[in-house]
Amino acid sequence: MLRRTKIVATLGPASSDPKVLEEMIRAGVDLVRMNFSHGTVQDHMSRVEKVRAAAGRCGRTVGILADLQGPKIRVGKFENDQIELKEGDTFILDAAWDKLGNRERVGLDYKELPNDVSEDSVLLLNDGMLEFNVTEVKGPEIICKVVRGGVLSNNKGINRKGGGLTAPALTDKDKEDIKTTALIKADYLAVSFPRSAADMKLARELMHAAGGKSLLMAKIERAEAIPALAEIIDAADAIMVARGDLSVEVGDAAVPGLQKRMIKMARARNKLVVTATQMMESMINNPIPTRAEVSDVANAVLDGTDAVMLSAETAVGDYPVETVQSMARICLSAEKEAEESTGEHRLTHSKFTRIDQSIAMSALYAASHFKVKAIVALTQSGSTALWMSRMSAGVPIFALTPVRATLTKVTLFSGVHPIAFKPSSKDPTIALRGAEDELVRLGLVADGDLMVMTIGEDIGTSGHTNTLKIVRVGDHKK
Repeated sequence: MLRRTKIVATLGPASSDPKVLEEMIRAGVDLVRMNFSHGTVQDHMSRVEKVRAAAGRCGRTVGILADLQGPKIRVGKFENDQIELKEGDTFILDAAWDKLGNRERVGLDYKELPNDVSEDSVLLLNDGMLEFNVTEVKGPEIICKVVRGGVLSNNKGINRKGGGLTAPALTDKDKEDIKTTALIKADYLAVSFPRSAADMKLARELMHAAGGKSLLMAKIERAEAIPALAEIIDAADAIMVARGDLSVEVGDAAVPGLQKRMIKMARARNKLVVTATQMMESMINNPIPTRAEVSDVANAVLDGTDAVMLSAETAVGDYPVETVQSMARICLSAEKEAEESTGEHRLTHSKFTRIDQSIAMSALYAASHFKVKAIVALTQSGSTALWMSRMSAGVPIFALTPVRATLTKVTLFSGVHPIAFKPSSKDPTIALRGAEDELVRLGLVADGDLMVMTIGEDIGTSGHTNTLKIVRVGDHKK
């Protein structure tokens, strides 16, 4: 059974060894995430080369996701690396403090924070483990009362409950990293902490200026992004349900409902969606997931996410290969329970303005009425496969293309499997027969199977898919 839901794995020390990376790819990794919070340009280039080499040895196509650091708002460092705060303590966050922190105060890397908070603001530190109530802002000093204490160590992050921090989505570092993204030819660029469509449009302009062609992914992790969801999704090619910072800002109880809403909105707009953060967190140190983690991954699949993502589990965990294996197993099992969605409302009520989109929807409609083995899209840009992937017809979709960038791009499309294929002729009939023969050679279909195939009469030109054919495998040889 071909897995519909894609797996994104973050690279790090635990997954840098070529043998481990190869095992992870064989276990089911479809895309790798390059975390630009760590590493140099040379580090990123080296990792990309390792990924592509490992994928080649496995005979698989693996995509690359470059993830920008964004405006990380953090405390500085401490004299003894950490302090312990108790409920009721007074503690000062000091934007002017340029020394090591102590039991009374610590510096900030974001000097504008005093301008973004006021009396009674609630600050959450270290992913919400500590909670401070602001009692006074005096110049560069933010004087706080500790509401929930604990250990505070070097460089831990700060969030404001309910949002409201004005740090720009794209820092100077991010702008340089966009150039690196273009250099390594990443398939996707994830923009951290966008608040509006303008943030995504700026990132796209900078990407194009750098000569890059990456698709843009908006990481939804700010409270301010929630009211602007529709415009952000429209300005992006994909979104990530980034449940870590989002949970801290809007409250953990709100996240499951938001996750479902975001997945539904993205799919309705023909955009991709990745669900991320702590999906298999316990497997950083344990060889099997908890029952709650199994349910979490399965529910994301049932919600209709294109992909599920692993972070520290594969970057620094003790069991990176086992984690991927577990996630793949959970996804496959959940997909057996998922209801097929042929998008009846979309098929009967939508008004298509493009011929290629109407062909894609017709292919899904035909697949839902015949017992087909596969849907096959001969495509240049991947757009036909994307539209097909927005609804589940219960059968695999094979994207056959000669374009390398399209092969790696569709690795994120749910239910779509990339196959490198260059038609031997400009004649659509001959091209379709060649595609059929290739699928038979790969063991994906057999004589007698029924397939729905799409192609453009103007072969080799993007956006010209205009033909749908229902084919019984092997009939053309009779």
